[in-house]
Amino acid sequence: MPRLAYLGPEGTFTEEALRLLDPTAERLPCATVSAALNAARAGEADGAVVPLENSVEGAITTTLDEFAWGEPLLITAELLLPVQFSLLARPGTEIPHIKRVYTHPAAITQCRAFIARELPDAVVVAAPSTAAAAHEVSLPGSPYDAAIAARIAGEHYGLVELATDIGDRSDTVTRFVKVSRPRPLPEPTGSDRTTLVVFLADDHPGALLEMLTEFSVRGVNLTRIESRPTGDGIGRYFFHFDFEGHVADARVGEAIAGLHRICGEVRFLGSYPRADGIAPQIKRGTSDAEFGEAGEWLARIRAGQV
Repeated sequence: MPRLAYLGPEGTFTEEALRLLDPTAERLPCATVSAALNAARAGEADGAVVPLENSVEGAITTTLDEFAWGEPLLITAELLLPVQFSLLARPGTEIPHIKRVYTHPAAITQCRAFIARELPDAVVVAAPSTAAAAHEVSLPGSPYDAAIAARIAGEHYGLVELATDIGDRSDTVTRFVKVSRPRPLPEPTGSDRTTLVVFLADDHPGALLEMLTEFSVRGVNLTRIESRPTGDGIGRYFFHFDFEGHVADARVGEAIAGLHRICGEVRFLGSYPRADGIAPQIKRGTSDAEFGEAGEWLARIRAGQV
């Protein structure tokens, strides 16, 4: 039975994602994303599950930076989890009596309309996580009347659900990834995603265009691009890329090799099945067969068989 670290405490959306990704795994809650990933790196866990991006809030920058600077890890799977917030309180609490609410800042942002409409006079205080907020509310003598968290947190901490699905958008989704120490990659499925971190060799006009061209000329479709500061001064950035395809695909392998030639560093974070199952549209001239035929043609030319 594998042991997987995750962003805890018990009752987070990350725990829910872990249960869906690997229902049989032993779960190791950790205080932070960094702690969960370091548990996997150190061998305290066989892997980790962490959030990568949210459809409303965008990228989880702590996760991006950990992948860029920490010891290498590989993404082996992903999950798209619908995010539904609930208003949780101790049994007997009624909404008109709630004066202090505890929750994570992301939940505050995503539940603004509900808070303004249903809790106009309540003070909302930021918590380290939604699960930590639920745990605090469950304690005797807690200064908080309610928490905004996942329903699973209420189950863990004995709270009742006063309102459900209170987010401003009903279609909010968080993308979670399962990671492990470097090992053989999952086989291509035909609907895969590859993730890289790329550092520029030097800052010059057209540097980003040069990187994007390596994808474009080979028909590789980007699904996400993020820039993050290197810490070496204003205007210095590295880049995260998600794109369609598996490193075993000729077009993807050639694009990565092209980036390796022109960039300062390319960190490969894995090729893995897409959670949505969407297969890429292969442009004319970029299939494995066409790359193979072109290579054979070039070999004949070099052998003088014109």
